[in-house]
Amino acid sequence: MRSFLLFGMLMALLLSGVLEATPSLAQEGGSPGYGRPVTDPFVLLKPLSPAWEPLPFSSVRPTGWLKVQIQENLAGFTGHLDSLCPVLVVKDDIYGKDRLTRKVHKKEVGALTDNDAALVQYLWWNSETQSNWWDGFLRSAILVGDSDALAKAEAYVRRILRTQDSDGYLGIYDRDLRYHFRDENGELWSKTTLLRGLLAWYEYSRDPSVLQAVEKATLNVMKGYPPDTSRPFYSIHPNVGGLSHGLVFTDVLETLYRLTGKREYQEYIVFLYRNFSTEVLNEDAQYAKLMDSTYQLKGHGVHTYEHIRALAAAAYASGNPMLDNALDQFLVKVSREINPSGGPAGDEWIGGRPADPTLTGYEYCSLQELLHSYTDLLAKTGHKEWGDKTERLFFNAAQGAVDAQHRCIAYLKTDNSYYMTGPQNGDSTQHHQTRYSYSPVHQDAAVCCVPNAGRIAPYYVASMWMKNGDALAATLLGPSTVRTVYKGDSVCISEHTEYPYGGRVDFVVDKAPGGSFSLCIRMPEWVTRPVISVNGRPDTIEDRFAFMVVRRVWTKGDIVRLDLDPKMEVTHDRKGQPYFTYGPLVLAHPIPSTFTVTKNYPLAGFHDYAYRPDSLLRYVYKGGAYGVFPWAKETAINGGSAQRFPEFQALMTDPVSGRDEQVSLVPMGKTILRQVTF
Repeated sequence: MRSFLLFGMLMALLLSGVLEATPSLAQEGGSPGYGRPVTDPFVLLKPLSPAWEPLPFSSVRPTGWLKVQIQENLAGFTGHLDSLCPVLVVKDDIYGKDRLTRKVHKKEVGALTDNDAALVQYLWWNSETQSNWWDGFLRSAILVGDSDALAKAEAYVRRILRTQDSDGYLGIYDRDLRYHFRDENGELWSKTTLLRGLLAWYEYSRDPSVLQAVEKATLNVMKGYPPDTSRPFYSIHPNVGGLSHGLVFTDVLETLYRLTGKREYQEYIVFLYRNFSTEVLNEDAQYAKLMDSTYQLKGHGVHTYEHIRALAAAAYASGNPMLDNALDQFLVKVSREINPSGGPAGDEWIGGRPADPTLTGYEYCSLQELLHSYTDLLAKTGHKEWGDKTERLFFNAAQGAVDAQHRCIAYLKTDNSYYMTGPQNGDSTQHHQTRYSYSPVHQDAAVCCVPNAGRIAPYYVASMWMKNGDALAATLLGPSTVRTVYKGDSVCISEHTEYPYGGRVDFVVDKAPGGSFSLCIRMPEWVTRPVISVNGRPDTIEDRFAFMVVRRVWTKGDIVRLDLDPKMEVTHDRKGQPYFTYGPLVLAHPIPSTFTVTKNYPLAGFHDYAYRPDSLLRYVYKGGAYGVFPWAKETAINGGSAQRFPEFQALMTDPVSGRDEQVSLVPMGKTILRQVTF
């Protein structure tokens, strides 16, 4: 990771226009701490500055197909989860009158097994369900400007703020439990899921009472778990869930630091990661395990992938090169777990297995958390790799785990998906597996993935644009509008595109400030010869660290046009199996299937579904011709909004007949059952 950190610092300097006047980082030995012996990975040195600064939430709004998708989610599971499972989302006032006490030994939380024997600390589940759902709901409402949903979100925020105690406590435990645990608990995790949503609402509304409430709640945490003298991650048992989820309370701390500049929030990040690393826990992201080159990732996938950004937060907050190195080792280990679609192995456990497009599924929760970690690394390092990985995951694995026609998602999904009937790919030995199916709730497993499916598009949109000094960057591509401020003047740029289904992108300046500023555009790794023009005239644009930089005094109506010219290509997964891509899209052969309704909900139009293939024919690619044909008519394959994309074909072999056939392919995000590797 060290090279990425130095890269990010160079980006920040370059975009601030001071690179030539600044001594070489190599000559300086890097930021303080580099070039001198450091033996304690948790010692605080000098914080590192990110290459890009995230914009306040709601500065970026989706347009085109992205806006339509978020609107459809609001009309589906994101907008109606409270009606689909009210017992978990509405009836349990877990942050208010139903806070947990030592007297509570069981409650309805969905699929918790052996409930009569459950300890009170296991009963945090509903806080995750509720707060992650509300986070996605209110972000979606903000991004598409849905007035009814916005009113509902504001009422929720007001209700939550009324639950705050006079000492600042916001959470799910009564006074006889809070901050005093010897085992599994949801103290930090319930706050993380809650406060992330409140901070998004603050950035949208600028209501000071919301920020004040979050700061009071955070200071209450720091008093309840004082740094250096407490053990928030202590457990008498090493297998924990909510406890280790709580490490990403660092999300809240980083946002508060960005909003307030208070150093104590950064210092607390390092304290949390240090204690997490020194306790006896079965978690992958502990420092010693990351530094063991023989250690393979084993843990619950969603924990592992969300903890990437907790470690990154500690590395940047401390400026400690030993944490940089640990992050580098962590990312190498994670790279072995990534399927062609960008989906990470973990169904629900990684289990020491490398990614396999047929055998290692991914949980929708892991898709959201890994995407969040990727966008965090993109901001911190400025390295285009994390933008490429974000787009690969969002456009393929995330879209390909949604049944848009029926307003459902898959809890677990594989790239090669031959059955979606409960067990993985129809495995008859998995008698109790239900997660490989489609539902708007998934209460038979746990109501965690549906809320996260409502978060993933808003989190993608929020990271599409970032800034640094006088530079505004299109860090992720797609239809959007960004509004921000430069030297006191407002700036507005609209990005018109069908990306990733097409390769043309137009950036239209809707409002320009006085003076010049830089428009930076991240170049995806698959682009070979981008063609760029400004106001219809071909232009040679400076290429700085894989960002195309256009600097000028802008006027309203200026257009920067980018033609990326995606090509259909063959690539191979870790096992050497071929698959096809088109720019950021992974292509798949859709397998004809028949669905059955397996559960009905009282709310009209919502059901659970199982899909069986009409044929089990699996094609083999032996190097035959393939190509892209003229644009098809607008289509809504797999339901949802209609989008245009070319027709893709490849010459494949039917393994039964031995004959070669022209096989049609489509973006895998438009499929239910499919073959991705051939």
